[in-house]
Amino acid sequence: METKRSSSKWLKTQSVHLKQFHWQAGFGAFSIGQCAIEEVQRYIQDQEIHHRTISFQDELREFLQRYQIEYDERYVWD
Repeated sequence: METKRSSSKWLKTQSVHLKQFHWQAGFGAFSIGQCAIEEVQRYIQDQEIHHRTISFQDELREFLQRYQIEYDERYVWD
């Protein structure tokens, strides 16, 4: 919870347009290796285009299944 609180507080200082920002009730956190930074930056940059072909929800389901992460859909979506 501290990560959500501190990142939300910081983000609101970055732009007038972000003053009303808030995280959803739940959250997930994943780490990446140093070698994947450029790939993740490209993913973020192209996210809008990417999600025209697969929804965020379907992509997250695939990710969780691929890495055998147990989850309950009742608690994943707001």
